[in-house]
Amino acid sequence: MTSGNGPAAGVRDELGQRDAAVRFEWGPAGAEQLRDEAGCLFIVDVLSFTTAVSIAVGRRMAILPHRSGDGDAEEFAASHNAMLAVRRTEVSADRPWSLSPAGLAWAPVTSRLVLPSPNGAAIAATSKGPVLAACLRNATASARWALEHGFGTDEHPAVVIAAGERWPDGSLRPALEDALGAGAVLSHLEGAGCELSVEAAAIAQLHRACHDVRESIRSCGSALELARAGYLADVEAAIEVDGDEWVAVLEDGAFNAG
Repeated sequence: MTSGNGPAAGVRDELGQRDAAVRFEWGPAGAEQLRDEAGCLFIVDVLSFTTAVSIAVGRRMAILPHRSGDGDAEEFAASHNAMLAVRRTEVSADRPWSLSPAGLAWAPVTSRLVLPSPNGAAIAATSKGPVLAACLRNATASARWALEHGFGTDEHPAVVIAAGERWPDGSLRPALEDALGAGAVLSHLEGAGCELSVEAAAIAQLHRACHDVRESIRSCGSALELARAGYLADVEAAIEVDGDEWVAVLEDGAFNAG
């Protein structure tokens, strides 16, 4: 028995993974195709959006996701009575907030912060709740929240989306760190007895088979790119497995601790 709310129009049932209570896909297109009004959506963007969100909401900041490059970020922030995060390279005394997880751990607390990103935030900005910002820091807490709220069943499926990165031409680049972060969530759901699609089960197996998740992410391309740009602290913040006991839930357009 499967949920009555299927994937986006025009997508065949086989691609929508409708025979499983827990499903997995990549990127904004995957989120759109597998979106299910009866279920919950996990967004996994380990380096760095969902890690930054988890740290920020733990400090009682409400995070409003916004797609990078839309050009209306300043207006969006003003209309939502929020401060605006800037690029890592543009951080200043007046604008101390950015997508840097390590930076958000020490930046002054602001009650509402618009956090743009091209991947995780882009998915969240077009999604409706329940939506969770999941990462290695809160994988166990996020999976537990979903189970406690009745998700991961045929009637109320759980959809896990690895945000991925972008190649220079704008196409999706599947990212190891997001696969491992998604696998952490999926492993918890599978361990609780939820029925996973073949795609979701394979990602859960990838996580379990990884000998050292922390070192694997330290050595992956996305992490090396950040480290060489001077942001190794962001990588270290992202690989604190289960360092956060709270979840980041999107409600009324903002992520808050739940």
